[in-house]
Amino acid sequence: MNSQHFFYPSLAALAAAWCAHAAEPTSGESPADHLPAHISQVMWFGERADWSHDGKRVLFLSKTFGDAMEIDLATKRIRNLTAHYPHHGYTRALYLANGDILLSGPEAFDPKRIGEARVQCWLYVLDKTGTRPAAPLGTKCSEGPAVSRKRMHIAWTHVAAEYPDEMPAGSSRMQEADIVYENNNPRLANQKLIIDSRDLSFRCTLETQNFRPPEEKELTFSAYGYQGTDVCGIDLVTKKVVNYSNSPGQYDEPEGVFPDGQYTLVECDKQNLKGSGYVDLWKLRLDGSGHYVRLTHFSDYPGYKASNPVVSDDGRFIAFQMAKSREAAGVGHGIFIYDIEKAKREQP
Repeated sequence: MNSQHFFYPSLAALAAAWCAHAAEPTSGESPADHLPAHISQVMWFGERADWSHDGKRVLFLSKTFGDAMEIDLATKRIRNLTAHYPHHGYTRALYLANGDILLSGPEAFDPKRIGEARVQCWLYVLDKTGTRPAAPLGTKCSEGPAVSRKRMHIAWTHVAAEYPDEMPAGSSRMQEADIVYENNNPRLANQKLIIDSRDLSFRCTLETQNFRPPEEKELTFSAYGYQGTDVCGIDLVTKKVVNYSNSPGQYDEPEGVFPDGQYTLVECDKQNLKGSGYVDLWKLRLDGSGHYVRLTHFSDYPGYKASNPVVSDDGRFIAFQMAKSREAAGVGHGIFIYDIEKAKREQP
């Protein structure tokens, strides 16, 4: 067969992909105005998406200190999951292995002291029946908890500001525990320390991210403040720590892990080195090689970024949010779906 049949389509596709990213954005436009075919917008508000285990629904927050909501991707029906009881708003909502939802939020909220409310968050479990208020687990959590996709197991971080009498200033520690039920009431069991930041060979602030599939013997975490911020993992048995990004001067924050455990999604500023307010989504190989693949180009539009990505359990889709550079981390302006297979077909 004539080799031209292979060459010209590939060249045309490559040129089209390059032009789509090379075009200069018009003033006032956002990334949502020029989405490639493999990215679609499913919500025009909301932030911090999470996939249901069957891949049919996306859980998200209406806003920071807002309600936990859920969209059925087939029907586009949206449900407010926390409107049936009073609360002070939530900063995280994640599906547990049994379909219940792990929530993180403050017990009090002062709009003039937002930073304090973000630090002083507590963990709760929301029953999937939607008939009861969320039940407290009795522990604080700094930033986001990590949730197993296979078992009723979680990990989370404590920082010194939460427990000033127990922890020295600037330190942080990661914990893990099972969630068990007694008379339908959830509680933590088998709680233990994963690592204290003072035990590391470098200084940083910790944040739990994901149990690495498929064995879940390793936990990925953010090493904030080290070399900008790096992607790290810790063996939950041996406590050996691996720096997977190891990129001085670059911001790398791990997010969702692919189901085969070979890659993690990263909020990364490799394309501009401007910091966490100017990140896009990249894929990083979890072998220490430093191999990256850029997935989105939202930061090409002044004032915007892509953030908070998660991968569906079948590895076919990524849910993420559009965000603005000058707003607080986690604040989002709509939920988007990235079709991984379609992207491969479009970009050889």
